[in-house]
Formats: sequence, structure tokens, C-alpha cells
Amino acid sequence: MLRLSRRLTTSARVWRVYLSGEIHSDWREQIAAGIASRSLPVQLTSPNPSHEDSDDCAAIILGTEEQRRHWDRLGASMNAIRTKTHLEEADVVVVRFGDKYRQWNAAFEAGYAAARGKPIITLHPPELGHMLKEVDAAALAVCGSTEQVVHVLDYTITGQLPPPLDGDAFVPIVQRLGKGNPAP
Repeated sequence: MLRLSRRLTTSARVWRVYLSGEIHSDWREQIAAGIASRSLPVQLTSPNPSHEDSDDCAAIILGTEEQRRHWDRLGASMNAIRTKTHLEEADVVVVRFGDKYRQWNAAFEAGYAAARGKPIITLHPPELGHMLKEVDAAALAVCGSTEQVVHVLDYTITGQLPPPLDGDAFVPIVQRLGKGNPAP
């Protein structure tokens, strides 16, 4: 009889995880550190995290536009080359919504990922839950911390579970409903 270890592995597969959303904090670095500490086979990609470079890329490369409307349009088009490519290649999309800024781009990327059938993990403070209910409904996991995102990725890739978030208050389903989970 084949016995599987509690920590499952996937062949030589490298998971591509796209980190979308809020660019004004170090949440991407926190996730990268968590992935590295667990030696998970993950390649991280994201939109350009430099707000200034993202805004000015077209003007720098193609020349300054006199009308800001065109400046933004050209920059958005150039940024879409990176964004669409990474979203298309992603195995999982993590979308971060912060509480300080409106992240229209993150909402757009979440919708694009959902339309493409990509597994989505959202990351945001609980107080944004109501405003993001439609985005969260499309997500396969809704996290409140970067640590939870790393735990979801670790479980997805290896099958390894962290200690229960609820600590000693956690009661396994078999104890609550009985072996075989009969109808209550």
C-alpha cells in the first residue's frame, strides 16, 4: 500500500503567482519572504510596482504628450503588455486591496483573471469585505494577512497545513459531525 507523506510535493513544477494590486506597502516582499522560507517552487510576477514609472513609461519611451489624456492612455497600453502577459501565464492570481487608496487596477485585474478562469486569492482588511463582496465571491480564498496567503499557497502546492488559526478553539469536522460526515 502506498503511503503518502503529510507534505506532498509536485514534480518539478514551478507555480507562477501574479501579485496584483496595492503598491504602497511591502505586502509583496512579505509574501516573497514567506515563500522563500518554505522553499516553495513559486515564481512571482506583478505589474510595475513603481507608480511613477507606470504613469510615465510611455512619455519616457515614446515622448511627451501635450494632453494628459493621451499620456495616460499610452502608459496604460504599455503597462497592459506586461499585465496581460503575466495574468495569462499565471497559475494563481493574488489581488491585494489596501484601505488607503482606491485600487481600480486591482479590481480590473481581478475581473480579467476571473474571466480567464484563473484561481484568485484576495487579500484585504476585513472592513473592506462588503465593498469587495463580488470580487471575494469570485475568489477561491479570501485572506486578511500575507501570512494567510503564504499558507494557502503552501497548502495548494504541498498539502501542508499550518496550525489552526483558531488555535485551541478549532474542532475538526470529524469531531463536530462524526466520522464520514453524516447529514446533521
